[in-house]
Amino acid sequence: MELEAKACSESRAIKTTLVLPPDTNNHGTLFGGKLLAHIDEVSSIAALKHARKNVVTASMDSVDFLSPVTLGQTITIEAFVTYAHRTSMEIFVKVVTENVITSEERVCNTAFLTFVALDENGKPDVVPAVYPETEQERALHEAAIERAEQRKARRKRSKEFAEKFGF
Repeated sequence: MELEAKACSESRAIKTTLVLPPDTNNHGTLFGGKLLAHIDEVSSIAALKHARKNVVTASMDSVDFLSPVTLGQTITIEAFVTYAHRTSMEIFVKVVTENVITSEERVCNTAFLTFVALDENGKPDVVPAVYPETEQERALHEAAIERAEQRKARRKRSKEFAEKFGF
């Protein structure tokens, strides 16, 4: 059964949160792990909106911390599906931090995650194709195959490391 393709925008998920004292380290900046949890959560919502079925995180590519996020700032995490392959989806994430007093904003983080859709038995299930509508979406979509190949090679190396060092 062929599923109808969906626009990237149909999967867009956005979350804004205030950075509070429990979210920060001894430098007064947001814990990286806390940001990763937000990224995974918003990305999973984007994947769910695209697949309309249960999903699991399969991988997280390089997560680039471009600038620190400090106590009292907000972070807005935006995610959407950029590419879909048979059962998997690539999600692009952009994190913008804002000083709400001065209204200064900057991109503090970008990431790519891969999610796999699951059927009612927990097995990988088919997802719709995705198509871009904007120039930014088009650029992300066109480069997705190359990123997928890099992911596949990285996964192979990870398996080799696990075999060698897995005890």
